[in-house]
Amino acid sequence: MRQLATITVIGRDKTGVVARVTSRLFEQGANIEELEEQVTRGQFSMTIQASWRIAAFHLVALQSSLSELGRVLGMEIKLRLTHPGRQRFAIMVTKEPHCLTALLGACRSGQLKAEPAIVLSNRGDLAKLALANGIPFVRVGWQERARAEAQALKAFEKHAVDFIVLARFMKILSPNLVWRYKNKIINIHPSLLPSFPGPQAYRQAYEQGVKIVGVTAHFVTMHLDDRSKTRSESFGPGGEAIPHETARCLLGDCEGGLTPRERGPGCRGVSPTARRTIQLRNARPDRLHSRGSGGNRYVSARQARMRQ
Repeated sequence: MRQLATITVIGRDKTGVVARVTSRLFEQGANIEELEEQVTRGQFSMTIQASWRIAAFHLVALQSSLSELGRVLGMEIKLRLTHPGRQRFAIMVTKEPHCLTALLGACRSGQLKAEPAIVLSNRGDLAKLALANGIPFVRVGWQERARAEAQALKAFEKHAVDFIVLARFMKILSPNLVWRYKNKIINIHPSLLPSFPGPQAYRQAYEQGVKIVGVTAHFVTMHLDDRSKTRSESFGPGGEAIPHETARCLLGDCEGGLTPRERGPGCRGVSPTARRTIQLRNARPDRLHSRGSGGNRYVSARQARMRQ
């Protein structure tokens, strides 16, 4: 049994930071399991995953030692304990309730094996929904992003948040926050990238004649609309779900070329135009690189007609 922790180091870039931090952790009995560091426009950030034998772990001494080193370096050094059996997450929302409702329902049913620790929003619209489900609700005005993100980080620390889900949170996070939860922020987003980036993806897709769209969950990175997908689903214009196997067959992407009977009722009587206008992200992960950036195929109705 070992104690796990994540250490983040953020500040202006300078020589010797990696060596001094890792040496200090070694002195405190840590085993460094993973380390990632980068410098962006003079800003240094580092994330370390470390573990200790329970008998050698002394939290107060470790926190004091890292705080003292942070003062010497003029950098922020934060320690966040992690537990293999615990997954506490914050949900960031604005005013649309559907993603929040789905997440809370999945937690209640046991489908999502994680604990919602806090709902944080830049508006008050969803306070009743959060509180009705027994989840603390925190409203943070977002007129000044730096101040708002500082308040959000304090709330996440107070509620011992392990990761963050953006459930239709209609604000862009700065690197200042993303750095502190690197690879621990998941965004729920329409699967219209990379063809339709930016804040009006739905409108762009509609104007281009897209017939079937979907939803992705992806990790947030420093670059807007440029990230790694974790899961995706497809649905039709009426909101009906399209099974992955059906969508793959419509795309001609079934293994071994399934017959109409093998494809099932969802695949019968589909026109060539429908086959060409359907879009499914990450239908075949092993073929991602053969399809170009992101493995996506977006074809408008007009383009489909031209190809017939």
